[in-house]
Amino acid sequence: MRHRRTVDKMGMVSREQRKSVLANLTTALIMNSKVDTTFTRAKASQRFAERVITLARRGDLHARRLVFARLRSKNAVDKLFDELGPKFQDRAGGYTRVVKLGPRRGDGAERARLMLVE
Repeated sequence: MRHRRTVDKMGMVSREQRKSVLANLTTALIMNSKVDTTFTRAKASQRFAERVITLARRGDLHARRLVFARLRSKNAVDKLFDELGPKFQDRAGGYTRVVKLGPRRGDGAERARLMLVE
């Protein structure tokens, strides 16, 4: 039974695959300020990105190491702590938004755009 199990598997078998996809989508979001993907992946990545940006708002060394352990990209971590952390300092959450784009042409999957709120 799946009582109180809230992890969306996103069509993947292993936990490591999901963690890698979420880290890569969040890295792309940080570097490009928007990313197009499926709706399910966008919602899962939104939760992941919100937590990472909240850590970046703290700005201390421990938070930087925690974020690097999750993202594994030095460039993304530097941009997150140098630009995005101070930018969202006065905002109490809600750093990203998901906008639906319609179905994908090939397989009809619901597409969405995950973007940072300005």
